[in-house]
Amino acid sequence: MSSVVTQRPQRSPKLDKRQVVETALRLLNETGLDGLTLRAIAKELDVQAPALYWHFKNKQELLDEMATEMYRRMVEDPGAVPDTDWRERLLTANRALRAALLSYRDGAKVFSGSRFTGTLHAVEMERTLTLFTEAGFTLAQAVRATFTTYLFTIGFVTEEQGVQPLPGERREGYDMTERARLMADFPLSAQAGALMFEDYDRNFEEGLAVIVTGIGVRFGIG
Repeated sequence: MSSVVTQRPQRSPKLDKRQVVETALRLLNETGLDGLTLRAIAKELDVQAPALYWHFKNKQELLDEMATEMYRRMVEDPGAVPDTDWRERLLTANRALRAALLSYRDGAKVFSGSRFTGTLHAVEMERTLTLFTEAGFTLAQAVRATFTTYLFTIGFVTEEQGVQPLPGERREGYDMTERARLMADFPLSAQAGALMFEDYDRNFEEGLAVIVTGIGVRFGIG
């Protein structure tokens, strides 16, 4: 008689949430947000996809944790956003945010609309709102000022990464010489392309400066 050996299913290695998130952030740079699936992450971790559902019910929960980890890494340096005047805090904080988002393919898309887990973000928020209210802003004005600059940065980087997904990359269709040729009948619009789709560092700085100056004028804060 031949005996039948029944193989037990292999047990998946123990996964912790941080390991899943770190793998997801690494894959994000390879696949982009559209290609980042729980199945792809599970394959990279050499586990079955259901193993991930112990930690995340769906992709949005994973994105929330990814955004939280991105933020955590951004504020690891306690001196990254100094307590100076409100203008300098807005400039420094939003420069740091842009740099963090640009570290990942589709970083701005991951961050946008995600809900932070935990209360780590409240530490910097409280410091910022305290600085603003002590400078003469009402709480409502402080919230509008900080949230407006945040939205500018998220929107700016979303558009920036639509052209340059990662440093050194450039999407097809954004050749400025070809664009100018196609729009030859619209000379100002043709010239505007180079101003919009090149030198993102300068564009960001000038746009942020316009907003910060406008905040001071709008609320009458010196």
